[in-house]
Amino acid sequence: MDGGFHVGSWLVEPSLNTISRNGTTIRIEPKVMEVLVCLAQHAGESLAKEKLLQEVWPGTFVTDDALKRCILELRRVFQDDAQEPRVIQTIPKRGYRLVAPVELIDAIEHVPAQLPSTRGDRAAGVGAKWWVGTLTSGLALLLILLTVLNVGGIRQRLLGRSGVPTIHSLAVLPLQNLSNDPAQEYFSDGMTDALITDLAQIGSLKVISRTSTMNYKKTSKPLPEIARELNVDGIVEGTVQRSGDRVRITAQLIYGPSDKHVWADSYEGDIRDMFALERDVTQDIANQIQARLTTPKQGSPAQPRPVDPKVLEAYLQGHYHLRRYGEGSGQEEQKKAAQCFQQAIDADPNFAPAYNGLSLAHQQLLRGSSEDAAIARRAAERAVELDPNYSEARATLAFIKWQPDLDWQGAEKEFKRAIALNSNNAGAHYVFGLLLIVMGRGEEGLRECKIAQQLDPNSDNSSLALYQARDYDGSIAILPMMLQKDPNNGFLHCFLFSDYSKKGMYKEAIEELAQCFSLFGSPKGAANMRHAFSVSGYRGAIRQWATEVEHLQATKQGFFPGNLARAYTILGDKDRAFYWLEQAYEHREMVSADDGVFFLKSEPVYDPIRSDPRFKDLLRRVGLPQ
Repeated sequence: MDGGFHVGSWLVEPSLNTISRNGTTIRIEPKVMEVLVCLAQHAGESLAKEKLLQEVWPGTFVTDDALKRCILELRRVFQDDAQEPRVIQTIPKRGYRLVAPVELIDAIEHVPAQLPSTRGDRAAGVGAKWWVGTLTSGLALLLILLTVLNVGGIRQRLLGRSGVPTIHSLAVLPLQNLSNDPAQEYFSDGMTDALITDLAQIGSLKVISRTSTMNYKKTSKPLPEIARELNVDGIVEGTVQRSGDRVRITAQLIYGPSDKHVWADSYEGDIRDMFALERDVTQDIANQIQARLTTPKQGSPAQPRPVDPKVLEAYLQGHYHLRRYGEGSGQEEQKKAAQCFQQAIDADPNFAPAYNGLSLAHQQLLRGSSEDAAIARRAAERAVELDPNYSEARATLAFIKWQPDLDWQGAEKEFKRAIALNSNNAGAHYVFGLLLIVMGRGEEGLRECKIAQQLDPNSDNSSLALYQARDYDGSIAILPMMLQKDPNNGFLHCFLFSDYSKKGMYKEAIEELAQCFSLFGSPKGAANMRHAFSVSGYRGAIRQWATEVEHLQATKQGFFPGNLARAYTILGDKDRAFYWLEQAYEHREMVSADDGVFFLKSEPVYDPIRSDPRFKDLLRRVGLPQ
């Protein structure tokens, strides 16, 4: 690049150590120029600090401070902002990337000032031959000019956007909170969720679920490693900064496997238009990957309407608390979430996402009630009424039709609608898969769960389905890997207990059950079960399990009839097992965190009592064939 090159609209001449634009020339130090040349030679790529130091100061020991000083000087000259980079981007804990376009000065070949004339040709044949040759050369020259200058985007049309890697799958990493207030973390998380939800509307694009990408919050892993772990081509990184009622978003699209920069931009506006700003980001990303943002059978989605800041604040706070409950922070978080969603609804009765959040906040309780079930149902129905194309609300309503309504056909219809509206809805695929397995359509169900696992690879979307399909080895193969990523997830330990029990691995099974009790706040119960196993073996530990659960019910700490039915089935006490199954059926609106009768047809534990007439009668009332 000694001959000179352009960085955006700036002319860089390394031999003169100058950078020029609009008649103004700035001379820079030789080492600063060397840093710029090195970055330009790898434009769009992430360059590690170590490589830059080796290239610019070979054989010499210098600290990072020398490199930082050069980057600061270049930013000063280019009038670049580190927070919203248009020229040089800092890759935290890794290095730097030149994001502005780079073009060599001598990239355009010499063009003759005048084309030859046809006059003077001696024969028509010669003239015709010359004309064809000249026309071909002229067209070629014109195409070269148009391509180099990229008139009307012809470079992309002719070359098939060869400079932009093909992206079929995408992961949005958690947007970084640049606000001075750490309490604003919920705001950046909410923006991340909204961006993922909108990008998921691109039907031709696989978009990874937030539950998997949130594992990379504040990570120092290289992007190619993240792309490999999530099995994606593209990665979106960005920042969110809120100041009063103003919000600023920066976003960039990276081709993950090679850490190649594809696109970057920044957006700023009133917080009322936050969802519109986020939609602009989505549309620009869609344009970069040559995809169309649509809602199935509805054409282009409507532009989001402005949202009152108070409504937005309450809604995002609600989602923050709801996520914390899902991550094991206690049921108090769920109550806080419900309060926040209700505040949003009170301020704006037509804000559909708040109704969906309120419905979720009244589900999966340790001890539900008919009131909780009614609130959840009404809220989900209202969300769908306000926005019939709201995939997440359709999935929420579908779950309610299954649990507690036992409306199998209605649940299937709603799940299919949710997936048609958003094929990247991992949760809808997963729960729909479980529903199909319970209905006796195991192959279809496992297929849906497989799709969910691809969309959400860092979460467990397979083990329960495999267990219900009686593939215990397959389930056991998955759960330890998931526990490495999420060691405090009590549900995963419960699933392992069931698998180990069916495999006859009783010592391992009771240990997993004890771990489950400890993680759900009952270390004493866990100790009692371990002691019972050491004294009376597996059956003694199972009897102690039933005793512990009955104590929780007697003290109104939870309602777990399904757990008790399973325990007494294992112990061979059919009468007690059917007593609790009847309780689960009659009070199914109280059942939330328990499996109740919702897995009755497929639950392997019930195999010993399936021939009992009471079981067949219950299965008939549940609404499923034998």
